[in-house]
Amino acid sequence: MLICRATDFDFPALPFAEWKASKEYLHQILQMVGKVRLSLHPKLNHWWHVTLYPSTRGLTTGLIPYCGRDFEIEVDLQLHQINLHFNEGPSRHISLGDSSIAEVYNELFQQLEERQFPITINAHPYLLQDKTPFTENTAKPDYNPLYVERYHQILNEINNIFQEFRGRYNGKASPVHWFWHSFDLAYTRFSGRKAPPRTTGTRVDQEAYSHEEISFGFWPGDSQFPEAAFYAYCYPHPQGLTDKLLQPEKAIWGELNGSPYGFLLYEDMRKSANPRLALLEFLESFYQAAAKQAGWSVEELATTVLK
Repeated sequence: MLICRATDFDFPALPFAEWKASKEYLHQILQMVGKVRLSLHPKLNHWWHVTLYPSTRGLTTGLIPYCGRDFEIEVDLQLHQINLHFNEGPSRHISLGDSSIAEVYNELFQQLEERQFPITINAHPYLLQDKTPFTENTAKPDYNPLYVERYHQILNEINNIFQEFRGRYNGKASPVHWFWHSFDLAYTRFSGRKAPPRTTGTRVDQEAYSHEEISFGFWPGDSQFPEAAFYAYCYPHPQGLTDKLLQPEKAIWGELNGSPYGFLLYEDMRKSANPRLALLEFLESFYQAAAKQAGWSVEELATTVLK
């Protein structure tokens, strides 16, 4: 049997400036969809109930329960539409790209109400530069479907590599999931020990960072950091971590929101001789450095049966 891996995928360029408008339009669409899941899904530890998941077509909420019935919302990044799937009756679809944010919002919640899912959300973008409420954003979108499709292909290949890396760990770990507030794919490992209580931030922050963790992720860039990049951080941050060498050679230390991060630019990863191995090398080198510096039981937490 032939097994194909991410080494067979030719990672394309993803220059943020080329699809900035498309990404920001898509970000708002995915926020309104994510807020539906947030409002209805049973609460999970570390706020994992808010996330979306990569799918063969785009990004999906997965199963959402509602009063004895279920539905799913998938943002199809290949056909450029929202797919509404119900456990009773036919699916419905909402076109993207030509419709304004307000038009998509109104149609989404009209479709849900017609199928007797009378749901309401906070209709304001979260932590985005454009603060216009979804219901009032009538601007015609500047939407490039080719870059959206490219992002989806890249996202799924990175998801597969993250899943491979996840399989190496035997401790508590998050799913590989996509956060709609920040537009990033993320995966987190936990030592099993509680972290010192946070005295700053929101109650969401305090619960999300209740235990020691090492997190990894991928974002396609934004106005503050206009580079597609992989990142990693350790919470709490152990002293001396930034003195450790990261791999591959292009990986660097930096700072984000006042905290030290490891970074590997997507462009450096994709141009390497073996992008999959380069990314795995970055993830593993950061984990080994952070876990050992923070006093984790590295050998006990390693998966052995898969090796």
